[in-house]
Amino acid sequence: MDFVDLKSQYQALRTHIDSRIQAVLDHGQYIMGPEVGQLEQRLAAYTGARHCITVSSGTEALLISLMALGIGRGDEVITTPFSFIATAEAIVLLGATPVFADIDRATCNLDPALVEERITSRTRAIMPVSLYGQPADMDAINAIAFRHGLHVIEDAAQSFGATYQGKHSCNLSHIGCTSFFPSKPLGCYGDGGAIFTSDDALATAMREIRVHGQSRRYVHTRVGVGGRMDTLQCAIVLAKMECFDWELARRAHIAATYDALFSGKIGLVTRMRERTSALAQYTVVLEERDRIQAVLHAAGIPTAVHYPVPMHMQPAYAHLCQPDDAPVAMAMAGKVLSLPLGPYMDPGSVQEVGETLLRAVGESVPGSDEQIMALL
Repeated sequence: MDFVDLKSQYQALRTHIDSRIQAVLDHGQYIMGPEVGQLEQRLAAYTGARHCITVSSGTEALLISLMALGIGRGDEVITTPFSFIATAEAIVLLGATPVFADIDRATCNLDPALVEERITSRTRAIMPVSLYGQPADMDAINAIAFRHGLHVIEDAAQSFGATYQGKHSCNLSHIGCTSFFPSKPLGCYGDGGAIFTSDDALATAMREIRVHGQSRRYVHTRVGVGGRMDTLQCAIVLAKMECFDWELARRAHIAATYDALFSGKIGLVTRMRERTSALAQYTVVLEERDRIQAVLHAAGIPTAVHYPVPMHMQPAYAHLCQPDDAPVAMAMAGKVLSLPLGPYMDPGSVQEVGETLLRAVGESVPGSDEQIMALL
């Protein structure tokens, strides 16, 4: 059993993927080829944002977004301590300071109730993370930002395809950033990412920053980076878009099966009714996480912890705050466990994961295979 089964996905999409790759090999435009523009148009239409700018990674998407806003030394950006390090890393690389507000225990996303108290005269932006594929409470965060004249950048590295109040993730604030890392719900076969905005001036700045600050060839109007997404990677994402909605539906179905198996027996990260999740991870909350993870490992079931050490406790960032600044993030870091989930996961594997976990926590399993398979 694979934690992320990319092999089965490739076999299902082989004709589409191979055809797209061959087209790039035939025209030979490996940098900024026609597939780049095609993908940007398709992704923008999908989210409803006016502009999509593809970039070389999700991290680069965050960095370029901050650069386009002019954020740098002396500025502060409020974000969550419970995410992959790239969220804070992009802020620090520009000389700005990440300010960590604690998370909501139910969703593990940034808690809007704790954001406003972190705002100072140096705050320039708020960067919520749509963790595990579910957007944060964006209405509340956007309202706080509006009151204080701040920008909001949604770190949607895990949530492309999710929705909040009927709107797509990546089009929920001033700027949305996503990742096409291979294990993401919509992934390429290397690194890749995209930025979304409906602000024309920001889009122009981002496009220039992406190509070393060029407004036209050899005319550099601003400081930039080499942040382009390769044509081949864009072609692969275009191929995967052909069945992306079906894959999201399969993820949701398998998650609903887990929900039914675990309801009332195992703690779950809450998925809110006004939101849908891209289900980049299916995460449970366990009091004896390490012991139970070992039991699953011994049974041949792969798991992952997202994330075992909050960002404010990482050695490179610990000087920015006190260990007790985010007690909920600290507590959840010792309890969360992500289970295998993917659109090509077979019913037998779902049953195996569910039954093994229930037994590991000392809970009963449904009385028959028929009962379990009925959920699938």
